[in-house]
Amino acid sequence: MDKLEQHILLKKGAEANLYLDYWHGKKVITKIRTQKKYRPEALDTQIRSYRTMHEAQLLHQAKSAGVTTPLIYMVNVPEATIVIEYIEGIQIKKYINKVSKIERKKVCTKIGELVGRLHRENLIHGDLTTSNMILDKQGTIFLVDFGLGEKNVELEAKGVDLHLLKRVLQSTHFSFWETCFNDVLAGYNLVLSDKLTEKVYEKTIEIEKRGRYVEERKR
Repeated sequence: MDKLEQHILLKKGAEANLYLDYWHGKKVITKIRTQKKYRPEALDTQIRSYRTMHEAQLLHQAKSAGVTTPLIYMVNVPEATIVIEYIEGIQIKKYINKVSKIERKKVCTKIGELVGRLHRENLIHGDLTTSNMILDKQGTIFLVDFGLGEKNVELEAKGVDLHLLKRVLQSTHFSFWETCFNDVLAGYNLVLSDKLTEKVYEKTIEIEKRGRYVEERKR
């Protein structure tokens, strides 16, 4: 692997660690999937290699679908490592809490469009949170971290994506989550048909009811 400079730990995750590096003079993010001691070594290597390659493929497919994602500079499958572009900007999680209603509507509608473009190509993000969306200085929203993503034609998978985003809005942006989610759906509907948007939304409601039922049963 080409030499990386600096190597500052940004985030220690359950599956991978993220590092800030400089690579050939460029500021980059290095994602390294960590070894799991509870798995047999050969199986662990196979899983980490597959997920690394799969994530790189999803990033490329998302970009082809018209979704802005970081550039991939290098993929080292044996070492379960991806080096991607560092996006200078602010997480949507932080941004929408401090802007006007008009700007918030614009941003949430755009998020809906991006998700719609993914789902139109049956691409599922898998971790659709406002922490995994970055607004750069030019006003472009990037979707990042496709580590839990997949290609899936099922309505259920699309519903799970939107359900997660809805829950994140409710918990993190509770004072205006409903307006935000409605704007996301409006943007989603700009890309997908009324019929499909309605079906995915209905699936989202169904998933939400299932979760409530499970919670009630636990009590």
